[in-house]
Amino acid sequence: MTAAQRRAAEALMNRRERTERRGGRGGRASRRTRFPGFLESDDMEDEDADDGGLLSQMKRRTRRQYDERRDIDDLDGIEDEIPLEQLSDIKAKSIAEWIANERVRRSIVRNFRQFLMTYVDDNGASVYGQRIRNLGENNSESLEVSYLHLAMSKPILAYFLTNSPSAMLTIFDEVALNAILVYYPSYERIHSEVHVRVTDLPLSSSLRDLRRTNLNNLVRVSGVVTRRTGVFPQLKYVKFDCRKCGAVLGPFYQDSTKEVRISYCPNCESKGPFSVNSEQTVYRNYQKMTLQESPGSVPPGRLPRHREVVLLWDLIDSAKPGEEIEVTGIYRNNFDASLNSKNGFPVFSTIIEANHINKKEDQFAAFRLTEEDEKEIRALARDDRIRKRIIKSIAPSIYGHEDIKTAIALSLLSGVPKDINRKHRIRGDINVLLLGDPGTAKSQFLKYVEKTAHRSVFATGQGASAVGLTASVRKDPVTREWTLEGGALVLADKGTCLIDEFDKMNDSDRTSIHEAMEQQSISISKAGIVTTLQARCAIIAAANPIRGRYNPTIPFQQNVELTEPILSRFDVLCVVKDLSDPVQDELLAKFVVGSHLRSHPKFDAAKDEMDVGTVLDADLIPQDMLRKYIMYAREKVRPKLYDLDQEKISRLFADLRRESLATGSYPITVRHLESIIRMSEASAKMALREYVRADDIDLAITVTVGSFVNAQKMSIKKTLERSFRKYLTQARDHEELLAFLLGQIVKEKVRLFQLQRHQQPESVTLKAAELDERAKEHDIFDTAPFLRSKLFTANGYKLQDGVIEKKFRHVEE
Repeated sequence: MTAAQRRAAEALMNRRERTERRGGRGGRASRRTRFPGFLESDDMEDEDADDGGLLSQMKRRTRRQYDERRDIDDLDGIEDEIPLEQLSDIKAKSIAEWIANERVRRSIVRNFRQFLMTYVDDNGASVYGQRIRNLGENNSESLEVSYLHLAMSKPILAYFLTNSPSAMLTIFDEVALNAILVYYPSYERIHSEVHVRVTDLPLSSSLRDLRRTNLNNLVRVSGVVTRRTGVFPQLKYVKFDCRKCGAVLGPFYQDSTKEVRISYCPNCESKGPFSVNSEQTVYRNYQKMTLQESPGSVPPGRLPRHREVVLLWDLIDSAKPGEEIEVTGIYRNNFDASLNSKNGFPVFSTIIEANHINKKEDQFAAFRLTEEDEKEIRALARDDRIRKRIIKSIAPSIYGHEDIKTAIALSLLSGVPKDINRKHRIRGDINVLLLGDPGTAKSQFLKYVEKTAHRSVFATGQGASAVGLTASVRKDPVTREWTLEGGALVLADKGTCLIDEFDKMNDSDRTSIHEAMEQQSISISKAGIVTTLQARCAIIAAANPIRGRYNPTIPFQQNVELTEPILSRFDVLCVVKDLSDPVQDELLAKFVVGSHLRSHPKFDAAKDEMDVGTVLDADLIPQDMLRKYIMYAREKVRPKLYDLDQEKISRLFADLRRESLATGSYPITVRHLESIIRMSEASAKMALREYVRADDIDLAITVTVGSFVNAQKMSIKKTLERSFRKYLTQARDHEELLAFLLGQIVKEKVRLFQLQRHQQPESVTLKAAELDERAKEHDIFDTAPFLRSKLFTANGYKLQDGVIEKKFRHVEE
């Protein structure tokens, strides 16, 4: 009989004696009954606490009678508990030994149970009562308990929890299971155990700072998951069969640090042999993952450190490689035979047994859009100039480069992927190549996309290999099996992969991404593993010309060291030339200086804005709202193709093919025809429209033709611009038509005025929205350039507060 069992038996005998004494006395005490411990109301506990405060005011005789009555009434063992205020007086060598004391344990059970039932929020609602009900409704086995709540309500329990988490969490789990059984009596049929997950641990440690003092304590660390094993069964408790007498021995609970072994059978008193009873042995899920320091937290010049994290129960698969997470767990030491043999003396490895995992909210990935956000997004989409506003808001710290900003905006929004009968998939992502002179902000554009895209992976051509971009096969150090590790393109699935210095890659490495760019999959056939990984991502790459600067006098193919297959997979080619223009250079210099002035920590917008030479554009969308808008458009909007001008697109494609062969420029293939469709869908997404309109097709054609013409050598560029002008929807082409439409509206107003008043009006006013409605009938969706044009003012029109006015001159009679 163990010491705990002996104490329990003695307590039972004492209670029997008190019951017999009470039966002889009768009276009020004998008639009183008590509820089961867990169902006691808070009022009863408060009465006990209040009684303790009145003891000093009682006379000696009255106090003796009070003590006898309390002793008689205690049928659930509270007299064997230690009061909460005395728990801090630790009378043992360690906190773990103190918690092992039965009286201390009972006190912890009662106080934690009281905490779960009585802790309320600011509105007076029970916090953990609601969480327990939600846990049962979701058939979960984890109850999240805030460390801050526990520290405010029961500080001594919070202190014990951090210093002896193994013993405390075992007690907490039992109390939590009993609490759930009150609401759901049959819950044990679903989950045999319920686990308390500790959240909001205030002190966060770095993986680099974990030391001996942290062993067997509760710690909170953060990092990036680099590797994850499969799921294995681990012994929870084991039973053995004695082969001599057939007796079943156990259960023996498995500790995570040592193996369970038995050497004696109490039934037949033999020393074995014993075999594991596989039917009655209970297992639990077990998984290991490697947590590495986040790149931003590693000191300069140091290598990132890592730790092994053990996942049990429902924490399995709660994080995957590439995710940044926060782990709250127990920092343990683990016996490692290989370390002992290597060092020649006992050395232990360390692991973190996870208790709670919190994924650091990727600031773009899982936007929890509120109703206010959706209303604001819908209000933005109703702006007729939303497309131009989005393009202006892309990389607002970079001056000019409208073509690159347009291409990046289309790539971030992407087209609509098509899955034909679930056999053939056509990608919806838009690939962009930025090629040009040094110092033209190519890498800066990539860095902006990395921060703005909902999911992005950045790589450089010089530091990336074929397996680093696609996937590699490795032998797992735990299971010794071959496993796959995804590269940059796999990690960027359903996002954007950014590759800088694309021209510095080896040809063999560049060839490996051909399949990923078009089919958006990566086929692996190595070490007996034959599989296909998904790489559904857009690729935005930046490259430099062969001779450092782009030479406009030679064809495009001679300026780059890229093959035709790789070039044909890019939807948009943006050629950036650093041309000398005194006016543009002065504007650029003012813009850069103004950006630096505004970025100064002591800059006051109210006082110092007048000193800055440039003016902020009011059309810019705040970056946080732009990210939400892009995420909303990507996830919610699926534009459909309807009533397309197929003849216009087919004639354009034929002309592009003919000029490509004649000029020796980069090849035009069917992929570019699909690119026009993808870009038109992305343009429709900008306005959250359900159908692709004519102006969306016009924008896609403008980007495609502009990409093709800008890549030509100087001698034929002007000729191509003239020949393709019929496909480009220029603003000035609409100006004359809009002037005619505005004149028609004015004539109608004048005629109506004459019919009503029989005289000539001095002036006519109309809302700009009336012109917008008339223009939409002719597939013109943006009248703002016309309202700012010289043609508008030359015809005697004025615009003020959205109202157009025209005054007439009267000839004196």
